[in-house]
Amino acid sequence: MNAEIKQQILKYKIVSIVRGIPKDSLIPVMDALCRGGIRCVEITLNTPGALQMIQQAKEAYGSRMLVGAGTVMDKPSAVNAVFAGADFILSPVLDLEVIEVCHSYSRVAVPGIMTPTEAQTAWKAGADIIKLFPAASLGTDYVRNLLGPMSELDIMAVGGISADNLTAFLENGVCCFGIGGELVNKKLAAAHDFEAITHRARTFVELVQQ
Repeated sequence: MNAEIKQQILKYKIVSIVRGIPKDSLIPVMDALCRGGIRCVEITLNTPGALQMIQQAKEAYGSRMLVGAGTVMDKPSAVNAVFAGADFILSPVLDLEVIEVCHSYSRVAVPGIMTPTEAQTAWKAGADIIKLFPAASLGTDYVRNLLGPMSELDIMAVGGISADNLTAFLENGVCCFGIGGELVNKKLAAAHDFEAITHRARTFVELVQQ
């Protein structure tokens, strides 16, 4: 199962990070993302009611949309996310127990790293995709230099990704992205500006398709 999920993430290339929006905005936001071509959504666990939102999203979308859990910091949180229905697990940090949980339940593990040592540790532990965080702060040269000796890594760039820098990250070897406030944010959700979310989604989808 996790191989199929990984291939879908690498195919669609964009994971929309949903953080801090109210529960009653979740489905309209996901509808807006779906209309714009997004097929992978991450609901962060520091969002109030996150586990219920993951369950709600999977019930509403089934196999039409991958739903992951983000900001997963430890083993108990990972287990709870899996039982809520998360297809993949992302973290801003490297926690080997979280990777073990993903293996146990055939979920895709996307741990966060910043250094080459962390990247190697995560990869050797069986991480499916390596989340480079904070990507924009590190820059595209960092990605190219990291992949020089470690070309086997599948890198997801997260943190500060925008329409202005996405193409440069792709050109330097990134295979997918986690995109937060540039795609979905609390202000747009509160204003019920779902057309704006759809427009932003289309913009990012067109960029990765090019």
